[in-house]
Amino acid sequence: MGKNQELEARRLAATPKGQGVGWPIYAQRAKNAEIWDVEGNRYIDFYGGIGVLNTGHLHPKVRAAVAAQLDRFSHTSYQIVPHEIYITAAERINALIPGPGQKKCAFFNSGAEAVENAVKIARCHTGRAGIIAFNSSFHGRTMMTLALTGKVAPYKLGFGPFPGDVYHVPFPNALHKVGVQDSIEAIDRLLHDAIEAKRVAAVIYEPVQGEGGFNPAPAEFVRAMRELCDKHGIVLIHDEVQCGFGRTGKMFASEHYDAYPDIIVMAKSLGGGFIVSGVAGKAEIMDAPDPGGLGGTYVGNPLSLAAVNAVLDVFAEENLCERSRKLGEICKSRLEKLKADVPQLAEVRGPGSMVAMEFLKPGTGEPDPAFVKKARDIAFENKLLVLSCGPHYNVLRLLYPLTIEDKVFDEGLGILENALRKATA
Repeated sequence: MGKNQELEARRLAATPKGQGVGWPIYAQRAKNAEIWDVEGNRYIDFYGGIGVLNTGHLHPKVRAAVAAQLDRFSHTSYQIVPHEIYITAAERINALIPGPGQKKCAFFNSGAEAVENAVKIARCHTGRAGIIAFNSSFHGRTMMTLALTGKVAPYKLGFGPFPGDVYHVPFPNALHKVGVQDSIEAIDRLLHDAIEAKRVAAVIYEPVQGEGGFNPAPAEFVRAMRELCDKHGIVLIHDEVQCGFGRTGKMFASEHYDAYPDIIVMAKSLGGGFIVSGVAGKAEIMDAPDPGGLGGTYVGNPLSLAAVNAVLDVFAEENLCERSRKLGEICKSRLEKLKADVPQLAEVRGPGSMVAMEFLKPGTGEPDPAFVKKARDIAFENKLLVLSCGPHYNVLRLLYPLTIEDKVFDEGLGILENALRKATA
């Protein structure tokens, strides 16, 4: 029995089956866009810790910043004894948030925790309870964020009931014939049939849906949501947990539009592999909760915030947003050429390096998750790690580190292209 098999047997005996894993390999070490398992096998990482590693595994600058902070102190509980590193990180994030006016930022731990706090802030600011979310969305695994998430399996199965006053409407998706007007009309019906506008605290969506299939929000839709919220005094929240921090070619995906949210939620690549999330937005909204209303024992961890400041340095020094756009253009150009050989490939999409491929059964337009699984398995056999997503798991998504070396990037794309061609056989 190999070391991977041995660890897999121990995992199955010691941990619950609800914590599924993607591959039966166990990491030993990693660097930038490469992972080596406990048996010495090398893998190219095109999933980036599910979007956490836009600056790569253990970027030297991030690692050095955390090591230096560890020599000072590792924890104080910021809400009891604060520290400057939190303030510095908040100031720098505030300066990056798009839109006019003063901004404020609070840090938390997970993306789900940040989403929950964004909802708390919106409810406190408006004095209302209702939340409008969207089909195919993913906002987290806590009870509130599961209520917001627009997909049942596997996230919601067996976990209800969920918090109330959460309403879902269709998210625009041109490939599946859901237009912007369809979404707008669904909201109009919702406000007529289910909840009056003056009871709605927030509208929340991902500018580019993550688990939903890397589906970008059309500009017309974003403007319509801004107008809706302005008309009724509703807080507009953009969940950028997966699409933020350079993934779309800009620091925040919200920057692609001419209508900005009131609050942006961030996590994943904010910390370059360290546990941290954030909520930032208009000062008058962020200030709604009273002192003590926001917090947590571990929020604002100094090691994680040292990583945040280092990540911001890396983005500036290495011009990672521009690199995201460049890599994305190369990637999409190569993948588009596969359509001649891979009839299941219906669409290549996504801004910057938030690239996805959706696969449909030729001639039917039906989702083809079996093809995606086959291609993903072939890629894994050839030492490339890539994830599926989408409402039907018929989408392959690419989340390679933006710091990936050109040679490794080319090697990974070659493996992916060959896997897709072989999967058609």
